Amino acid sequence: MSETTKKKPSVWQAFAQPAAWTMLLFGFSSGLPFLLVAGTLSYWLKQHGVVLKEITVIASAGMLYAFKFVWAPLLDHWQAPVFARLGRRRGWLLLAQIGVIVGLVAMAWLTPAQLAAFVVATLAVAFFGATQDIAVDAYRIEIAPPDQQGALVATYSLGYRIGLMVAGAFALILADHVDWAHVYFAMAAVMLVISVLLVSLSFFL
Repeated sequence: MSETTKKKPSVWQAFAQPAAWTMLLFGFSSGLPFLLVAGTLSYWLKQHGVVLKEITVIASAGMLYAFKFVWAPLLDHWQAPVFARLGRRRGWLLLAQIGVIVGLVAMAWLTPAQLAAFVVATLAVAFFGATQDIAVDAYRIEIAPPDQQGALVATYSLGYRIGLMVAGAFALILADHVDWAHVYFAMAAVMLVISVLLVSLSFFL
């Protein structure tokens, strides 16, 4: 048995490492904002009486995710404003998460009653959510060797799907009991908790 084979971690070790748990949380924080600027948002707009044509345009903010390749190279060459001392990847990740949180709070605060400003807040959430995806992909490659990347992709995918369920089914159920503004405030609070946990976990990487 070669030296390399002896040192290769088991499947359980790969999934138990802090990097895998970190990617689970990153997956959740990436999946959460996606539906909040797309499918889930359309229910709020419809309930508020926004016409179908405007709903289609506003909920299309999620399309920013499809164009994230346009500004992805910038994240490899520029440091994140304010958070540069954290490093290129961590700086962009923290900036993106704060942007999502502030954007969700702004959406909840403004509501569709102030439609123009509400649309700007929605676009901000989509932009920072897509930016977070870019930074997470790069960060994942850097925090673990190639033979452990499979576990990180798996935990990221699991977290992403949990995030989609929370922003989709859970948010809709919650909207039956409280108004939509409070739903979005709750989603911002969840995102804040995840961000704090990720900052804490980063000290173990």
